[in-house]
This record gives sequence, structure tokens and C-alpha cells, in this order.
Amino acid sequence: MFLINWLYSALNALGLANKDAKIIFLGLDNAGKTTLLHMLRDDKVEVHEPTRHAQSEDLVIGNIKFRTFDLGGHQAARRLWTDYFVKVDGVVFLVDAADPDRFEESKEQLNLLLTDEELLKTPFLILGNKVDKKAAINEPDFRDYMGLKNTTGKNNISTTSSVRPIEVFMCSVVKKWGYSDGFRWLSNFIE
Repeated sequence: MFLINWLYSALNALGLANKDAKIIFLGLDNAGKTTLLHMLRDDKVEVHEPTRHAQSEDLVIGNIKFRTFDLGGHQAARRLWTDYFVKVDGVVFLVDAADPDRFEESKEQLNLLLTDEELLKTPFLILGNKVDKKAAINEPDFRDYMGLKNTTGKNNISTTSSVRPIEVFMCSVVKKWGYSDGFRWLSNFIE
């Protein structure tokens, strides 16, 4: 019962209550997708093996439906990402902000997603994760590396239908901060 009450409170706080949403978690391996999914579900940090197969969490509490897909980030898994793009309401793209050696690869994958026909109108929440680590870069540098200088705006909760919502939020999943602001922002664009 505690988990159900916590989850209801979390979804309500994230602005996803009374919504039926399909959200996919994408990004390179070791970016924190599975950790985030488990943090949202269980409110605790666990060590996870790399995701080898797509994982789905269907959460139904009262009239709330929240479906997430953690698709893995290794190269073989990335070939299957497009199978999950049908009727997706939002994309959460995680990047390890403390691993500059993989920024270029992350940027390439993000650009492929942003230009995919099926995702042209899908809102994108970009999470620069692991900012609690000493090697992590700040948000302006992260935006520069990822080519995300002109985004929707953190306080902008409406756009014209021709503009895809996209925004960057820096976070630390293991320290439990930053991502809830991103989900609140994303929830404004999920019908």
C-alpha cells in the first residue's frame, strides 16, 4: 500500500495524474535510464545490469495510466528503438553529463531521433544526468556539446502546433533531484 500511495503522489507531483501516457526512455548505455525508471517506481537506487532487452512498466492506480519503456542503449538495442515510436506521447533522452567521451555519440543518436518522421511532433525531455559527479559539466556547456541552444524554455508550457517541445534539465537520479522538474515540464505537453 505504501508503494501505491507513494506512486500516486509521485505521478501527481510530476503532473501525470489523470493522463494516459506512453513515454520511452532512450539514451546510450550507462546514462541512467533503468535507474530512473526504478527510482520512479520504487523510490530507491539499485545497481542494475545493462539493459539487454526492452523493459516496460505499466502502472495503473485508480484512473492513472502511466506506461514507460526502457529500451536499452547499447548499439544492438538502438536498432530496435523505432519499433516503439508508434503513438508515443513523450521521449525522455538521458545523457551521462560526466562522460564527455560519449557526448558526440549521444548527440548523433539524439539528432537521429529528432529527425525521425514518427517523432516530429513528440515532446523531448533531455536529462543531463550524473551532475553529482566531479567530472560532470554544467548546463550551458552541456547544451553547447549537444547542440541544444534553442529549446522551448523551462517556463514555456505551450507551443504552437508546428513547434516541437524540447527542453534540457540537469539532474542526478541517484541523488533524487532535477528530473521531477523535467517531468513536470513534459507533462504540460502530454494530452
